[in-house]
Amino acid sequence: MSIKKRFFFAILTLVFTVSVFSQNYSPASWEYSVEKISDSDYLIKLTVTLQEGYSIYSQYAVEEDGFAPQTYFEFKNQEGNYKLIGKTSEPDTKPKYDKLFDENVRKFKDNAIFSQLISLINPDFNLVVITAEYQTCNDERCILGDDTFKFNLDGSKLEEEAINIDDRSQKLSDELKLNVTGWDKYEKQDIEKKSNFSIFILGFLGGLIALLTPCVFPMIPLTVSFFTKSSDDSKKGLFNSILYGFFIFLIYILLSIPFHLLDSLDPGILNNISTNVTLNIIFFIIFIAFAFSFFGCFELTLPQSWSAAMDSRANKIGGFIGVFFMALTLAIVSFSCTGPILGTLLGSSLTSDVGAMQLTMGMSGFGLALALPFTLFAMFPKWLNSLPKSGGWLNTVKVVLGFIELALALKFLSNADLVEHWGLLKREIFIGLWIIIGIGLILYLFGKIKFPHDGPLQKIGKGRITTSILVIAFVIYLIPGVTNTKYANLKLLSGFPPPMFYSIYEKASECPLDLNCSKDWQEGLAKAKAENKPILLDFTGWACVNCRKMEEQVWSTTEVYDILSEQYIIISLYVDDKKKLPEAEQFDYLRINGTIKNIETIGDKWGTLQTINFQNNSQPYYVLLNHDLKLLNTTNAYEPNPDAYFEWLNIGLQNFKADKKIQSFKFK
Repeated sequence: MSIKKRFFFAILTLVFTVSVFSQNYSPASWEYSVEKISDSDYLIKLTVTLQEGYSIYSQYAVEEDGFAPQTYFEFKNQEGNYKLIGKTSEPDTKPKYDKLFDENVRKFKDNAIFSQLISLINPDFNLVVITAEYQTCNDERCILGDDTFKFNLDGSKLEEEAINIDDRSQKLSDELKLNVTGWDKYEKQDIEKKSNFSIFILGFLGGLIALLTPCVFPMIPLTVSFFTKSSDDSKKGLFNSILYGFFIFLIYILLSIPFHLLDSLDPGILNNISTNVTLNIIFFIIFIAFAFSFFGCFELTLPQSWSAAMDSRANKIGGFIGVFFMALTLAIVSFSCTGPILGTLLGSSLTSDVGAMQLTMGMSGFGLALALPFTLFAMFPKWLNSLPKSGGWLNTVKVVLGFIELALALKFLSNADLVEHWGLLKREIFIGLWIIIGIGLILYLFGKIKFPHDGPLQKIGKGRITTSILVIAFVIYLIPGVTNTKYANLKLLSGFPPPMFYSIYEKASECPLDLNCSKDWQEGLAKAKAENKPILLDFTGWACVNCRKMEEQVWSTTEVYDILSEQYIIISLYVDDKKKLPEAEQFDYLRINGTIKNIETIGDKWGTLQTINFQNNSQPYYVLLNHDLKLLNTTNAYEPNPDAYFEWLNIGLQNFKADKKIQSFKFK
């Protein structure tokens, strides 16, 4: 199958499988058998049994340019061991029209047997490994299947490889198991760092911005007019417009589906992606490219053949699928404008500690904002007359977005800098670069800087003046951030610049707000015992936005700061720290599912400790413990209310004192 066809095939697959990804459901069950034909030849049979109503498709397409799925078998370990004799056979069936894909296909119901004759090259070869990639479909949906078959030719039982770790790794693994008690009294509390609704709104705002770009805005009247005027029936035209908007919405939701798969395979994988140095550098470069594309230095587009193929397919098919391809065409041709904004949404999600569901909410908000105008203007066509005419203002919007992309690019470079401790973008340098970018934007808005697509500026309009005032106010707000004063804590931007202790100025400690903290579990526990104080176990991250918000907006309040500095021992464990552990402290950790995790960095160690003991991998994540590792209160996560957080700390302190039979202490 060609790359192009695989792409189209994947899109269709996503459309029909969105509801079942999380369930890992398959209506197909497989069995295999081996028949010895001669000393060197064997016949392998793979039999699939299907649930009622489902079909599996042939290995061979009927229509060369069709989009119906096909079944693929890959014989993995052929080289030097065996060769295939002929093609993989299947039941003989005549092509029939499939309304789901609007083309003729070969497919099998109930069951099907696929057979392959092989001839051994290596007489000692025994183990065969085959992968099957296929789809099973009914009248409503298709479900992607991906199975691997391993078996011995001689019929002997396949021996499972035992996975073991050495004694040293086992000892170091056991040290991560804390045996925390008190769960019967204090349950784990998972608090979402941002509500799904707030993520949805942010995505929606991103979509509204994308509407105001030259790639999308002119398409609104053109597309609405097409649907309302190309149909003899006005109701059908309205229905197609609504369907078009729905498919736009659906396409952007589907873009987040792969991250659900990643999240289900390994709950910590998104956090690992967010702090991966290479990926952050790549994001940095991409966002710089996005910025210069918006500046008009070059055009960033997907291959024109993609949009042409989608457009032709939409014209050819018609009906529901045709409208879908029209929506997909819009998504592709508008990529040069929507891509950077969508990339910002995706990148910011992956560089914070959100999960796949919140990413989906952001994408759905983005898609809804793009889809709504096409539906609303189709319902009320007279509104089209009120739309402003396309013009130079659209390019101004693009350039402004270019400056924003330039500022956001620094966040990705900062993430890599923080986790690797390079010291390139200290907090003051980061803020200083933002100030320079802001000044550049101000000069552009006042016509002092021009870009390739800018025409002559006759006068400065109200929009430019208003935006300039906002940017000037923002730059003024940033200026104290480069000083070594109490005003350097820019609370409104908490989480975007590096932490305050990551500074060009000398600080009392390398802990938030100059608090005294330990960055090692054993060291912190020993200190808590020596000073007879309870423990605040702080699972945090260098690239964690909400961690910085907690430190700079909640921990900085007088009551919270006092109780933390005087009454608690803070143990801050950075789960995204990429600094290598000493070789003697590196080890292999055997997961419950039988897989091996290599503990090589500080972040690997503390992230595993959190997952093992608290079945949680989010940051920030706070746990109050006594010296015997007994819980003193419920676990806590992102809590932006300083009063609520102080009360949580205070209850934990009182419980600690009660356990130690110490008289209660009255706080100021």
